[in-house]
Amino acid sequence: MTLQRPNANEATQTSNRSRDVSPASGICTRCVDGCRGNCEVFKASFRGREVIYPGPFGEITAGGDKDYPIDYSHLNIMGYALGAEGLPGGAVGTPDNTLFPNANTETEFGYQNKVKMKVPVFTGALGSTEIARKNWEHFAVGAAISGISLVCGENVCGIDPQLERDENGKVTKAPDMERRIENYRRYHQGYGDVLVQMNVEDTRLGVAEYVIDKLGVETVELKWGQGAKCIGGEIKVNDLERALELQRRGYLVTPDPSDPAIQAAYQDGAIRQFERHSRLGFIDEESFYAEVDRLRGLGAKRVTLKTGAYGMRELAMAIKWASNAHIDLLTIDGAPGGTGMSPWRMMEEWGIPTFYLQCMTNELVNKLRERDGAYIPDIAIAGGFSTEDHVYKVLAMGSPHTKAVCMGRALMIPGFVGKNIELWMKEENLPKTVSEFGTSKEEIFVSYETLKAEFGNEVDSMPLGAIALYTFADKLKVGLQQLMSGSRKFDIPSIARSDVFALTEEAASVSGLEYVMDVQREEAMRIISE
Repeated sequence: MTLQRPNANEATQTSNRSRDVSPASGICTRCVDGCRGNCEVFKASFRGREVIYPGPFGEITAGGDKDYPIDYSHLNIMGYALGAEGLPGGAVGTPDNTLFPNANTETEFGYQNKVKMKVPVFTGALGSTEIARKNWEHFAVGAAISGISLVCGENVCGIDPQLERDENGKVTKAPDMERRIENYRRYHQGYGDVLVQMNVEDTRLGVAEYVIDKLGVETVELKWGQGAKCIGGEIKVNDLERALELQRRGYLVTPDPSDPAIQAAYQDGAIRQFERHSRLGFIDEESFYAEVDRLRGLGAKRVTLKTGAYGMRELAMAIKWASNAHIDLLTIDGAPGGTGMSPWRMMEEWGIPTFYLQCMTNELVNKLRERDGAYIPDIAIAGGFSTEDHVYKVLAMGSPHTKAVCMGRALMIPGFVGKNIELWMKEENLPKTVSEFGTSKEEIFVSYETLKAEFGNEVDSMPLGAIALYTFADKLKVGLQQLMSGSRKFDIPSIARSDVFALTEEAASVSGLEYVMDVQREEAMRIISE
């Protein structure tokens, strides 16, 4: 494991003065009276609770950087010189029909009403954070034209400044939610779907009734948690009146905006932001089944479940209850996660890391498989993925039940990049990293003409963040096709656990995969002995 510095990180804009740091505390070995900063203890001495969070809020996403003993880099992908699987019609492989573009990267999930995706990835939950709100069009249009699914996260209706409610407090109109659904649907081509997530606050507000009945949403996602934090969703607000409004809506807002002392500190400029928190959810088996039935009764064609980096007990509950309820997709999100608004030390130090969590998932699913007729829900794994080899390893290690990879920050970054390229072009201020390829969108984006051929002049109406997301998704697709071709697996269902192996004995022990020195050993010895 690499050295961690628990008292300084770029995410919290803190740093140690000394080159030597106590590994346990993260405090400089020589802490000097008169030091001008800027370790976490120093900054927290006058900014207090602000230092819990990465920042600046609304401008960054942050991902935990703890180096765990085992991760997916401790696996490698098998290549073969014999055979081919997954070709159309069960065809036998030849040098002519196994060109890598022939590999089919489409996947699907769902119990009865299946959703197909062109690439086996989809976005993390993009909810009420400012960074999701202001970049939504880039993410939504990009996901739609890429043929992947998009998750609209929690609390979007609840924080909408223009929210309208009936006499029972139920939402009747939420313009921001309407905008989000419309942005995705405008370019939807029949692949992927938009999932609307539900937490405690959303359920109380009647969000499911609203989005299904008024907006025609077909997939609703119940949320138990995420990999980035073990408490409810959070955002920050800069305005006192806005903080009071959210408090009146029933949210926990801290520090208490109705407290005269806090209001005075706000007027002084000491307090500049307030935090809005969601309540913790509590799971109960019968209530879970009842809620799934209720959502289906409202008209939801698909009900999915998102759970976080909890221990094996809650994981077993998620898998077993998802099986009994015939959930359409179970997304399992491991630590450390990444987000624009999670407590930094929580992101670093809580929860089961993704690799271990997927290994637990495989063990529990295989145990469930022993029951005759047991329904195995389609599973997606989330928690720190960004490249095509990550996708391959996750699908292989979780074969045959793992259908897709949920990517959070990796699918947000292209939205930022494209948006900023659009801004820099208008300002005639392109950085050299971009301008070396040209100064127009046609020159810069390798996928621009491909999209123009498909969408015609409509491509000119697309935000460049969406084109960037499409371009990145295409890179994932082509890279995955190359890996699949090398492994002689030409569709997603043919990818198997035997297509990855462990580089260390510890990784082999945890995952149940073969250790590198044992892979094909018996067959090799038989060949050499004949």
